[in-house]
Amino acid sequence: MNLPRSAASLTPTEAQRTRALRLLGRRIDAWGARGLREFPWRETREPWAILVAEVLLQQTQAPRIAERYEALLSDLSTPDATVALGKAGVLIRWTGLGYNSRAVRLFLAATMIVERFGGEVPSTREDLLSLPGIGPYTAAAIEVFAYERDRAVYDTNVARVIARAALGASTTAAKGWEVAERMVPPKRGWSYNQALLDLGATICTARNPRCEQCPVASLCQWRRAGYADPDPARQTAGTSRPQGTFKGSAREARGNVVEVLRSGKKSREELIAAVDPTNEARVERAIEGLVRDGIVRVTRSGVALA
Repeated sequence: MNLPRSAASLTPTEAQRTRALRLLGRRIDAWGARGLREFPWRETREPWAILVAEVLLQQTQAPRIAERYEALLSDLSTPDATVALGKAGVLIRWTGLGYNSRAVRLFLAATMIVERFGGEVPSTREDLLSLPGIGPYTAAAIEVFAYERDRAVYDTNVARVIARAALGASTTAAKGWEVAERMVPPKRGWSYNQALLDLGATICTARNPRCEQCPVASLCQWRRAGYADPDPARQTAGTSRPQGTFKGSAREARGNVVEVLRSGKKSREELIAAVDPTNEARVERAIEGLVRDGIVRVTRSGVALA
């Protein structure tokens, strides 16, 4: 963490701010110590198991992932086992989890881990970021939750807490990360970050935050400002934005194409009939996009999972 060398080098305002951030971090950690949500990936420090969980969690809520995680991990137990399944095998086991490009990136990450890192998930930030599908958040999460380092994680839930409680103002992702890093209590990176994620997911929610139940309400900068409008989380980089309607969308068409292909190769005519016989162009666009993303392949005999 890039903390000031000494309080003496700070202006009083900066020193007070640093103490306030540290206090906020300790308060969140203490709240989490009273009980975190129970998820299977919180019972392990095995790096590959954590990596799989974090890829799953990138665009899907934790309770939904919890229902499938252990069964999926039994098939994708190691990078070597994942590579042995092949890309199509991973996609087949991804049924019902959505955003199939994540399955492809997970397979590609497993391949790189086997080929470049001897089948072991790397432990340095630089090497983690070199893996397909592993961005700054996921790399930090692996460092924290597998290797128990005192780093910050910064996702949409954390961004809301930072904007509201720590700053009382909207912020950029870079500033949000910097503030989050300053809040990590020494030697408490794992527990603190789990608590912070739970706080954002269950209390400091996007809609109707439960401020009356918040363990850091007395320290919250947004509360001290009288819950000024607009909500500082709304314009903060890293917080979620509403997605468009799924029904009739390109995402729906892509998902339906993959779902049909999980049972085996199909001709274009069979795919169109199964996905949307009233809109051939929509299905063709879905196929083209899936080919670009390496999810399906087209041959003379038909279309199949890649």
